[in-house]
Amino acid sequence: MVATNYGQLAEDYSRIEQAILFLEQNFRQQPDLKEVAARVGLSEYHFQRLFSRWAGISPKRFLQFLTIEYAKELLAESKSVLDATYEAGLSSPGRLHDLFVTCEAITPGEFKNKGEGLTITYGFHPSPFGECLLSITERGVCGLAFVQQGDRVAVLDELRRNWPKAVFVEDPAQTQPFVEQIFNPVRDRQALPVVLKGTNFQIKVWQALLKIPAGAVVSYDELAALIGQPGAARAVGNAVAQNPIGYVIPCHRVIRKIGAIGDYHWNPARKRAILGWEAARKEAVRSN
Repeated sequence: MVATNYGQLAEDYSRIEQAILFLEQNFRQQPDLKEVAARVGLSEYHFQRLFSRWAGISPKRFLQFLTIEYAKELLAESKSVLDATYEAGLSSPGRLHDLFVTCEAITPGEFKNKGEGLTITYGFHPSPFGECLLSITERGVCGLAFVQQGDRVAVLDELRRNWPKAVFVEDPAQTQPFVEQIFNPVRDRQALPVVLKGTNFQIKVWQALLKIPAGAVVSYDELAALIGQPGAARAVGNAVAQNPIGYVIPCHRVIRKIGAIGDYHWNPARKRAILGWEAARKEAVRSN
């Protein structure tokens, strides 16, 4: 088996994000390969190779996954998918971790003490969607955030604000195995414990997010109904926005009811990239 080169993927992503931003703004005009390649400073040949290596499909096919119409299709089909998911009590087999994800909230005392006496180990790592900051405790993953515009200080400061009394230790060697498990599909069937710091309502929303299969999306209204809180879409939206473990807890799979992708804590372009990536792989599974 050939190991995945996440360093190369992260380097590729910086150009891919530029392309996605351009496509996001111009998809109604269906720009051709030459136009998109020119925007990121590459020849058509090199851009085609780069994009196909990153996404597994051509830029033209990926563009179809970025359209509002496609988002609406996902939204329309996800309700039945999620109904089946909840009836079974499990996620779709295509889910990132096949729901072998264990979820453990911190105790009320730990929440009140804001991490006092807790040691958090962290490391910066490349990923298919740009550099990320992963943080862990002895009980599991407590944070995953994407670095924006190379600003490691900002993302680390945010982690420290979330756990103001914790002790922080930078040790990428300790966090690397978790990164491999999260982004390597060969290893994601192992249990991945996550430690959640939040209110009871937030944790309920985050646990519900774990049940949305890859390649599916839900609206904020539907997510509110799924947790038994119909009419609480605004509160659900706030909880989604506070998700501390990006990608693992798939807050990127919640979109607006009209089919628009909407905001994302780590850049809407990255949200489109992840959704397109997942949709492409879902399509590939269907084709096989």
